[in-house]
Amino acid sequence: MKKVLILGAHGHIAALARKQLLADTDVQLSLFLRRAKRIQDADPKRETVIDGDASNVEQLTAAMKGVDIVYANLAGGNIEDQAKAVVAAMDQTKVKRLIWISTLGIYDEVPGAFGKWNHAQLDGGYLETYAAAAKVIEASDLDYTIIRPAWLSNKDIVSYELTHRNDTFKGTEVSRKSIADLVTKIILDPSKYVRDSLGVNQPNTDGAKPSFY
Repeated sequence: MKKVLILGAHGHIAALARKQLLADTDVQLSLFLRRAKRIQDADPKRETVIDGDASNVEQLTAAMKGVDIVYANLAGGNIEDQAKAVVAAMDQTKVKRLIWISTLGIYDEVPGAFGKWNHAQLDGGYLETYAAAAKVIEASDLDYTIIRPAWLSNKDIVSYELTHRNDTFKGTEVSRKSIADLVTKIILDPSKYVRDSLGVNQPNTDGAKPSFY
């Protein structure tokens, strides 16, 4: 039975992935987050809640013992430091498989008018920090999958297509539920998309910006 550690377990995508993993798999989950009291509905038979800081290597190392897969759903201005801490803790515990949520645009891979709009929205501290964090992950020897979602919606749909590390990004938006579905599928088959970086979008959403802007 797989054991999965979810970092940033209170995030929107993480919550959806957690729900799907509990429903569709038999994995055991460790839910790692600041202010762990925010999760009140943990299943004691399958879930362990851990209060911790994802930039603290010691806390991460303790949480990773016995884990098969780390799914990092992290955010914040210190995302590069968090990436360094995650890699260091995984190296110490010999855990190899990492799923890392990032964002579109970190390789300047978004074309045309939408690419310009995306830069206008995310330059000035966001794209730069997420790109730096991705470089940390890619420089490691981990079996990582970086996921770069398009702009996220709360639509109740699962519909997505993938591009890879050196492909031009497609589309403008994707549902959080779709990203959770992709995470679940990778956890079920960890041999998929090893050392790959996946752009994820809802098909037929090309344009100058997402439909909800």
